[in-house]
Amino acid sequence: MDLNETILQAIDSHGSIDSLKLADLLSVKHQAVVGALKSIQCFENVLNVEQVSRIDVKLTAEGQDMLNNGSYEYNLYKAIPADGILHTELMKSVPNAKIGFSKAMSAKWIALDKKAEGGPRVTRKVESVQDQVHSLLQKVQDLSLDDIPTQEKSDLKKRKLISEDKVTSYQISKGTAFTLTLVKPETDLTPEMIASGSWKSKTFKPLNFDAMGVMPSGGYLHPLLKIRTEYRQIFLEMGFSEMPTNNFIESSFWNFDALFQPQQHPARDAHDTFFLSNPATSSNFPEDYLQRVKKVHSVGGFGSQGYKYNWKVEEAQKNILRTHTTAVSARCLYKLGQQKEFKPVRYFSIDRVFRNETLDNTHLAEFHQIEGVIADRHEPMSANTSAYLSAGIKKLRFKPAYNPYTEPSMEIFGYHNGLKKWVEIGNSGIFRPEMLLPMGLPEDVVVIAWGLSLERPAMIKYGIDNIRDLIGPKINLAVVQENPICRLR
Repeated sequence: MDLNETILQAIDSHGSIDSLKLADLLSVKHQAVVGALKSIQCFENVLNVEQVSRIDVKLTAEGQDMLNNGSYEYNLYKAIPADGILHTELMKSVPNAKIGFSKAMSAKWIALDKKAEGGPRVTRKVESVQDQVHSLLQKVQDLSLDDIPTQEKSDLKKRKLISEDKVTSYQISKGTAFTLTLVKPETDLTPEMIASGSWKSKTFKPLNFDAMGVMPSGGYLHPLLKIRTEYRQIFLEMGFSEMPTNNFIESSFWNFDALFQPQQHPARDAHDTFFLSNPATSSNFPEDYLQRVKKVHSVGGFGSQGYKYNWKVEEAQKNILRTHTTAVSARCLYKLGQQKEFKPVRYFSIDRVFRNETLDNTHLAEFHQIEGVIADRHEPMSANTSAYLSAGIKKLRFKPAYNPYTEPSMEIFGYHNGLKKWVEIGNSGIFRPEMLLPMGLPEDVVVIAWGLSLERPAMIKYGIDNIRDLIGPKINLAVVQENPICRLR
């Protein structure tokens, strides 16, 4: 028989009982009885359980000693002869004489003659006394606490002869649905119950239509996605159209060759680029465009002498994870060059790119790139600065740089207050004629472009020192969940 049923039978016999007495009756710990009661209370109205709190007064070890042997002051008084005793001898005659002497003097039971012959002498001041402390302690022992005046009880507590402890117990009695057998009510009506008809004999837990239920967990906005949305809004407000970026896998032709990047360039090495093994190559290229790209690489053209090397289509066919979204820009510009009449365009994209980088606090092998392209006649290089200033990054620097497919070129740096240094956050330039003219674009068309990091500006905006705390498996999800849903520029 388990404890729950034992408790129910004990209550059936006694009617009403305190949980402490019930624990003594069943010879189990009181905490076990309390746990069983809480379990039984899951069955409604089986028991009435009312919490009871009281102050339990007990004798301390010193109080018990006085109850057995008398109080210190009474024992000291009894040790004084009718003609008195020297103080020094008295203090040696009884235990705890110092306390007893102090209490007996306060009660005016004894007197001290400091000028007596032979030294200070103690005599009785009254003929007889009663050990009131012993009587009070006896009442505590007999649980006759109501007979002890408040002041006397306070004195006993100050002398640490008694202790007071708050005791919580439960008064238990039968409920309106009292039973000796507990049957857990069913919470669901199942098809099996209906088919067998067993639902007729089962008890069902009533539905609580007032319950609020569990709040559904919602999604959270990642700080990086909020920065992405902010930059996207900036581009849209500036009249840009978004380029399609749904091809993470790209051929080396569109990723490198179309951008007038030579096939022996270090970026095309396996140490910098992720190459695919299946499918390893692509072959669906515009043939006439491919031949023009081959020519400008190997022998030059359009006023350029090219790179003067044997350009191989096998190298251009290799599939890779795109290293930049400029491959997307190349596809869009080629499509623009096939139009009969050129129309100025403004393109942008924000998506993932992949590079075989060594991971550190500012580099990842998978990250996001913001790409902007403006194709028009005589367009100035100012839009990338406007984008950063609009996003709230005020500390910017620009430095001339070299890119195979832009001339002139310019790198963009932003100051990171946490790292206490300037961090490269973008690159930009004017696309070279060797890249644009094979696409079929008019000679007087100028195309400016810039590639901007998304993670590094986010690090600057949020004061994050390690890029791996922003994206990847090491990110603290609490930062994502507790981040404000919107952020003012």
